[in-house]
Amino acid sequence: MQSDAVAVLVWHAALMQLVGRQTAQLFKHPGAFGMRTLKGFRANQGLLLAGAVAYYALLSVVPLLILTVIALSHFVDQAALLQTVGRYLEWLVPGQSRAIVLELANFLAHRDVLGWVLLASMLFFSSLAFTVLENAMSVIFHHRVAIRRRHFLISAVIPYVYILSLGLGLLLVTLVSGSLQAIGQRQVEFLWRSWSLGGLSGVLLYLLGFVGEIFVLTSVYMVMPVGRPSLHHALLGAVAAALLWELSRRLLVWYFTTLSQIGTVYGSLTTAIAVLLSLEVAATLLLLGAQVISEYERLASEAFDAPAHPFTTPAPHEP
Repeated sequence: MQSDAVAVLVWHAALMQLVGRQTAQLFKHPGAFGMRTLKGFRANQGLLLAGAVAYYALLSVVPLLILTVIALSHFVDQAALLQTVGRYLEWLVPGQSRAIVLELANFLAHRDVLGWVLLASMLFFSSLAFTVLENAMSVIFHHRVAIRRRHFLISAVIPYVYILSLGLGLLLVTLVSGSLQAIGQRQVEFLWRSWSLGGLSGVLLYLLGFVGEIFVLTSVYMVMPVGRPSLHHALLGAVAAALLWELSRRLLVWYFTTLSQIGTVYGSLTTAIAVLLSLEVAATLLLLGAQVISEYERLASEAFDAPAHPFTTPAPHEP
């Protein structure tokens, strides 16, 4: 019995050394880690932060898409570009992409009204969501902010760098999607039968969207918080948020198509309310993924059952 106990201790020590103390604790107590993350998210007022991010994202998404589509329409076919935007908007606002794409097409048809004042206004509103998201990340990663602060010029530049990066990413996705759709129109002769590649094309398009989602989330977790985390930590949060969003967006589609009476209640405001609800859920999961990273980092210096440390502001000095 003693030799068995020694063997277990040796195996446990070897495991801790191989995967690290944090990862070993995560795999050993996944349920407890999940509860710890939810408690930390609640202590940091995560739902309130998600509401702010969702509101400013609602103000930002249309100007951002207009600027991006106008810029990219000079390089790729407009119809193909709008089709790609519509397909992947379904990942962000399930069931509401058609209305947004129609507005984009209408704006493209009257792009001659775009002046410098309107351009500057849209560029400003496009950056709002990124600025608010950075502030929300500062609350979740308050343990980093207390040690190191970011220069205000860097915070001012980050949103516009992200806008440029998203535009280049959309251009790449449009080109790849066009190639995958072309593959789906082909057939292969095998075993004296003709096999369509449409199913393969659909699977590849889905994987392209899912991998792109994880890539964007990873970049957010690498750039937005103060102090860059390791790629391993960012991927952990990105995969958690992406998997939760995959489940949530399917539930949203089911809700909007079966149970929701949103059209009867809100009338002409239906699209805006539905988009805001989708963005609220997406922002909540985005910040929850950030909370996963924050709690994972805290495991390196705190006990597993340590209480959550919410973000607090200094008390005012009494006269």
